[in-house]
Amino acid sequence: MGFTEIFVATHDAALKRAGLLDAGSAPAATGGHAVRIEGVSDFEIEQLGDLAGTAVHAGGADYELTMVDVASDSLLAVPPAMVRALADLLSYETEGEGNVLEDVAEQWAAQDDMPFGAAQARTYVEQLATLAAGLDDAERTGLYVWSA
Repeated sequence: MGFTEIFVATHDAALKRAGLLDAGSAPAATGGHAVRIEGVSDFEIEQLGDLAGTAVHAGGADYELTMVDVASDSLLAVPPAMVRALADLLSYETEGEGNVLEDVAEQWAAQDDMPFGAAQARTYVEQLATLAAGLDDAERTGLYVWSA
C-alpha cells in the first residue's frame, strides 16, 4: 500500500498538487500544511472523521470524503463537518480525566489493519487537527486528501 497525503490548499492549488502526486513527483514542502501517512487510504481517513465526530458529539453528520474534480480520482475533499470535528479535538472539554484527542487516536489505531500504534496515531491525529483548525475562510482554503 502507498501513502495518503492530507493538505491545506485552495481548490486550484489542490488540483495542481494532486497532479504532481499522481505523476509521482513530491511537491515542495508546504510549511507544515501537509501530513503524509504511510500505509493508509482515504477509507481510514473517513474512519478517523467518524471517530472524531462521535468524540465531540457531532455524530450523525456526513464524514464521507467527496470527489473534487473529474480530472483526478485520487483527490478528495474533506467535508466541513469532518473539518470542524477534527479541529474541535484540540479544545474539546470532557468531564473527568480523559483526553479526547488521545482517545480518538487510540480508537483509530485499533481499527483493522492499521499500520501503526496509538503513539504514532496520536501524532497524526494532532497534526490533522492542527491543519483543520488552521483553515482560513478568507483565503478560501480547504482540507484535501490525496490517496494513491
